[in-house]
Amino acid sequence: MKNAVIGNNKQKANLIVLGAVPRLLYLLQQETSSTELRTECAVVLGSLAMGTENNVKSLLDCHIIPALLQGLLSPDLKFIEACLRCLRTIFISPVTPEDLLYTDATVISHLMALLSRSRYTQEYICQIFSHCCKLQRWHSCGFKSLPQPLLCANGPDHQTILFNHGAVQNIAHLLVSTSYKVRMQALKCFSVLAFENPQVSMTLVNVSVDGELLPQIFVKMLQRDKPIEMQLTSAKCLTSMCRAGAIRTDDSCIVLKTLPCLVRMCSKERLLEERVEGAETLAYLIETDVELQRIASITDHLIVMLADYFKYPSSVSAITDIKRLDHDLKHAHELRQAAFKLYASLGANDEDIRKKIIETENMMDRIVNGLSESSIKVRLAAVRCLHSLSRSVQQLRTSFQDHAVWKPLMKVLQNAPNEILIVASSTLCNLLLEFSPSKEPILESGAIELLCSLTQSENLALRVNGIWALMNMAFQAEQKIKSDILRGLSTEQLFQLLSDSDVNVLMKTLGLLRNLLSTRPHIDHIMSTHGKQIMQAVTLILEGEHNIEVKEQTLCILANIADGTTAKELIMTNDDILQKIKYYMSHSNAKLQLAAMFCISNLIWNEEEGSQERQDKLRDMGIVDILHKLSQSSDPNLCDKAKTALQQYLA
Repeated sequence: MKNAVIGNNKQKANLIVLGAVPRLLYLLQQETSSTELRTECAVVLGSLAMGTENNVKSLLDCHIIPALLQGLLSPDLKFIEACLRCLRTIFISPVTPEDLLYTDATVISHLMALLSRSRYTQEYICQIFSHCCKLQRWHSCGFKSLPQPLLCANGPDHQTILFNHGAVQNIAHLLVSTSYKVRMQALKCFSVLAFENPQVSMTLVNVSVDGELLPQIFVKMLQRDKPIEMQLTSAKCLTSMCRAGAIRTDDSCIVLKTLPCLVRMCSKERLLEERVEGAETLAYLIETDVELQRIASITDHLIVMLADYFKYPSSVSAITDIKRLDHDLKHAHELRQAAFKLYASLGANDEDIRKKIIETENMMDRIVNGLSESSIKVRLAAVRCLHSLSRSVQQLRTSFQDHAVWKPLMKVLQNAPNEILIVASSTLCNLLLEFSPSKEPILESGAIELLCSLTQSENLALRVNGIWALMNMAFQAEQKIKSDILRGLSTEQLFQLLSDSDVNVLMKTLGLLRNLLSTRPHIDHIMSTHGKQIMQAVTLILEGEHNIEVKEQTLCILANIADGTTAKELIMTNDDILQKIKYYMSHSNAKLQLAAMFCISNLIWNEEEGSQERQDKLRDMGIVDILHKLSQSSDPNLCDKAKTALQQYLA
């Protein structure tokens, strides 16, 4: 059987159909079977697992994993190795759930104990660990770094389980093994363990093997004379440690070793899969650090080098080799995704870098095409890239306009999955800033309705972006747009947002209200239709347990209302609100005092009709006494504002 199935997928499938698997597993588990027979069974099962994904599914359906794990308790090393080799092959397959390794708590500690048995147990166990160590949480995808909820499965994640079983101490010494395969699998294990894990990363920094610290060992493995796979994986380890805060971003091992190594991986000389991995890792390394973004952008003409990622598959005439075409096609979208991601990281902060990226051949066209690709990963990466570039005022006014980027972006926003929606709506926020020429056409294409629906999302990031975009849209907008926004939102939804548990949503909603209530005719118009509800909302917030910023923003809204011609009356006839303004004039926080003073100044301004009655009413409330006190304040702003207000009484 063993000889028949080696390298022959058809024969493997035939044997499985004929029911060989249950029989082999039966023999493997029989106490009466000789060790040689049990070992041969494990070898044949391992060979069957090497076939197609369907083969692996058939093996899993027969409960092969518990049988093989049981086999690891045998005293015979050859049999243990055969079981481990088969387990390794099964766990490498994408159809195998990683959790199957963690169903029995004793398995991990037994595997750790087996690490010392032979170089084969070391190689296979490390390989099993690195394939069964998944981060059980979502990664944030936009650069507007919103706290992503950690959606952990019940209990600790795989990294923590392995860490708590002493993975770091047990695997570290394998990095100096005489076997290349063992060194490589140990390295891969660390690259997975350290990813987004401060606990593991901080531990790795201080572990030494034969008197050498792990970061130094990783740096040695980065050298150009080492195999590419080793250079890439050690660069990933150092990248994870750096991102987790265990190594500083200005450490020479990052700036002079890791970053240049990853840029090298992006060059034409490398295989397509290496270029993908190099670019994605580099994008992650520099994502949040301005200095690293600048260094990367001037290393080896990286920005131009990445343009080459869009040239696959090459022109048909050049491809005579059909296998090569297949390979190119398979990697083409991965290359595009990686290039977009890296461009997004490079352009996250620096205006000059963004300019260079946009001036790269056909860049805007490539992004626009990327937005409508069939692959969701490419679409997401293209939107991220666009978002990064949309932070540039200059580009919003030029390239973004020339290429009518808003059109495909609005299309992306129709029924996209959440992860794309989050980044696309962040980009839309930037395109709606008042100096952006795209603002008008976006409005005409039904954006208000779309954004109002986002504010009702279960997803926090989408609610924030929806309300943020509306806030930008309302800034210095004409009355019709403001009315459309209020109609689209409905009073009910506005209250919902004002009582949102997230302070980000609350602040952006107040910002929206403040932008809606600007310029007198607009203030009067909106307050004549929505005055009662808005005053209710203001009262609610000033009475609630909110931070200084929220209360300040709310008092500024009141100051805007006080600036209206007819809207003023809604404050003057509301004693409760007047008492609140008075209270904040004497508050311990100067920002709140100042905001309350703005309200008072707008109410008592002399040149306006009815100012005398308003001044009298406020004098009777004791406002003038407070103004006198404030005119003696040590805070120059408060002092000036109080004196100006008092002059209105004297005039």
